[in-house]
Amino acid sequence: MNELSFSVPLWVWAAVTLGIGVMLAVDLIAHRDNHVIGFREAAMWSGLWIAIGLGFGLILWAWQGGEASSTYYAGYLIEKALSIDNVFVFALVFSFFAVPDAYQHKVLFWGVIGALAARLVFIFIGAELLQVFFWTAYLFGAFLIWTGYKMAVSKDEEVHPDRNPVVRLVKKIIPTHPRFHGDKFFIRVSGKRIATLLFVVLVAVEATDLIFAVDSVAAVLAITTNTFIVWTANAFAVLGLRSLYFCLAGLLRRFQYLHYGLAVLLAFAGVKLILSETPVGKLPIPLTLGVIAVTITVSIAWSLIATRGEDSDSGETASRTAHRADTQPHPATGAHASAPSAGPHHPEGRPS
Repeated sequence: MNELSFSVPLWVWAAVTLGIGVMLAVDLIAHRDNHVIGFREAAMWSGLWIAIGLGFGLILWAWQGGEASSTYYAGYLIEKALSIDNVFVFALVFSFFAVPDAYQHKVLFWGVIGALAARLVFIFIGAELLQVFFWTAYLFGAFLIWTGYKMAVSKDEEVHPDRNPVVRLVKKIIPTHPRFHGDKFFIRVSGKRIATLLFVVLVAVEATDLIFAVDSVAAVLAITTNTFIVWTANAFAVLGLRSLYFCLAGLLRRFQYLHYGLAVLLAFAGVKLILSETPVGKLPIPLTLGVIAVTITVSIAWSLIATRGEDSDSGETASRTAHRADTQPHPATGAHASAPSAGPHHPEGRPS
């Protein structure tokens, strides 16, 4: 375990959290008209979010030195890599529910807010458990290794987001209309407040990301239990998730072997966590950074080389993974096409 420790004043926590809130507000205002986000616009926003994430590492370097900065970058890189897995599943959810392109960003925006909240809770709980009970490192490590194994051996299977137990529970508790009504999550019918199909989609995205948050946070905690670094690495990586989706939505079929790289990273994080509580001790951060960088590079290069020449549909509107019909019935009624495979693996690798 990386025992990196330094005092973080409360005002720094507040300033960073406020900064994240401001960036979310800017993103919301920039897309308040619900326009369809094309590849070029998504790429520009992705570049901005990545620049901010990398820039924060430089701030850490100036404030706390190279070890803190290197640890942050290791956590940021592994979280950014794992966020690509989120994109695969989001594409499947949007395709399954036939979400119009113009409304996908709103779902992802509120989905990211929920993801940040869940990660913040998991970070403090996980860090406290690892600090107080040494044996939890073995549990978390085994969980990461098992998740990596499941991701590596999972196969393409049809996914049914509406069968998610959380989605089914919400539909039982909250009256739901089986159609989209613009970008509204709720409408009033005969004076009663009723959820729209877009709200069901949001619940599906949140429920899926809740599972993602567990192994993502555990993977970064395997690098360090410093809650400030774990939180900022997760937050700055997740901030760019929406833009990353619209960048990669049309390219997902080319990432056929990326899941093997992600599986290796999860298993490596699990082994690292277990070794931290043995005589071997914590692995050096430079080694961790090297393994992460090489694994990501090799798996992406392998995928792109193996699929070169294939139609990636990465034109001006790479985000077109859903139909545009605002009146599309709820998939559960039977009026839908099966969600196409958006990637090489089934989300079962990170169970939903």
